[in-house]
Amino acid sequence: MQIPPMGAHVDQVDPIAEARARGAQLSQFFLGDPQGWKGPVVRYAGGAEALRADAQEAGVTLYVHAPYVINVATANNRIRIPSRKLLQQTVDAAAQIGAAGVVVHGGHVGKDDDPAVGFDNWRKAVERLDAPVPVLIENTAGGANAMARRLDRIAQLWEAVQSAPGGEDVGFCLDTCHFHAGGEELAGLVERVVAVTGRIDLVHANDSRDAFDSGADRHTSWGQGQVDPQGALEVVREAGAPVVVETPGEGHVADLEWLRSAFA
Repeated sequence: MQIPPMGAHVDQVDPIAEARARGAQLSQFFLGDPQGWKGPVVRYAGGAEALRADAQEAGVTLYVHAPYVINVATANNRIRIPSRKLLQQTVDAAAQIGAAGVVVHGGHVGKDDDPAVGFDNWRKAVERLDAPVPVLIENTAGGANAMARRLDRIAQLWEAVQSAPGGEDVGFCLDTCHFHAGGEELAGLVERVVAVTGRIDLVHANDSRDAFDSGADRHTSWGQGQVDPQGALEVVREAGAPVVVETPGEGHVADLEWLRSAFA
């Protein structure tokens, strides 16, 4: 079985050098402040075109993680409208650097809101989005009214997204820590996800500091957390998708080496 491309979430200043330092084939990074509303900025020397050309020459695939503040599901106009704008800006910047995709969290609605509002807001967001690169919706760990914590909600989200023009191009990013903390067993998870989404485009292979169904989004290095290791290796092996670790940087090399053991 062929080992898929693997890499890590790194600083964006030189994601090519970061990949080489890890013996990796890809890098994921933010284009700006993950907790802020300012538009994306490419900090690579030479700018977007240089990064695109240099990454292609080096054989390094690039993924962009959208800012955490984006929540296109919310019923709050003061968050939803800026979220749509920032997502579009992020997708445009990702296209300029030749990224393979933009990862964005599924978001949530308020505790007293009807989740159907959030699903429909996602439909509207996809309908309005000009996406020259794929948008990959990531499952999230917490929130009682999250759009993508558990598979029953993801199924409803996917139905809404697929009903929008361009919805067939929206992909899915599976995060092992988030599913563990969100209350979904990893054993057999790939089959259950594909039954809902029809696809897995990227795997975030992270251990979890916290317990099953804790709702806590706290990543840790492999072997130091509470994710079922055999379940995680099964996900990596069966997903057939590129793999990113978002664990502490000092453990990236060891984490990637361990994940590759799924294919031994």
